[in-house]
Amino acid sequence: MKRRDAVRTLAVAPLAAAFRWTPESVREASARAREALARGTTYEPKQFTAHEWETVRVLVDLIIPKDERSGSATEAGVPEFMDFMLGDDPDLQTPVRGGLAWLDHECDDRYGKTFVTCTARERGAVLDAIAWPAKAKPEHAAGVAFFNRFRDLTASGFFSSRMGVQDLRYVGNSFVSEWKGCPPEALAKLGVTY
Repeated sequence: MKRRDAVRTLAVAPLAAAFRWTPESVREASARAREALARGTTYEPKQFTAHEWETVRVLVDLIIPKDERSGSATEAGVPEFMDFMLGDDPDLQTPVRGGLAWLDHECDDRYGKTFVTCTARERGAVLDAIAWPAKAKPEHAAGVAFFNRFRDLTASGFFSSRMGVQDLRYVGNSFVSEWKGCPPEALAKLGVTY
């Protein structure tokens, strides 16, 4: 899966519908993740077991990998963000941790391994079965529900991070010393004039 594909998928739905969390909790979790990364020490998760933490770190980087434009989800602090969000919203605990267990169970059924120990091809096959809800088999409904939520949480963590905002190339809220109005080509495209 490519980051641009994930972003395009999310762009289809309004952002308010895509992310189920309040702006306040996202801001707080993002700030805490930045603090954890800034300390430069190994982060000790409070909501995930060691195995779940390893799985989260692998999975978020499959959803948003490092590319020529920016770093990966782990480099942006997404796992730390998720750990804070699970602590802030106890209703996330069961679906996220249960989904991680579902992922391991599915990999064990298919390959006799956990998700983390599967090869890249094996991981891709499992994720392809749950990442596209319209194509998913009914027996993968639990995996689809988990992956949808996990992908949204990953995108929310990444795009609320400093790295994610830079990836979007957002330049709003910046001072413009002299506003000359909307550029002529934009006015022409909209079919309006001053």
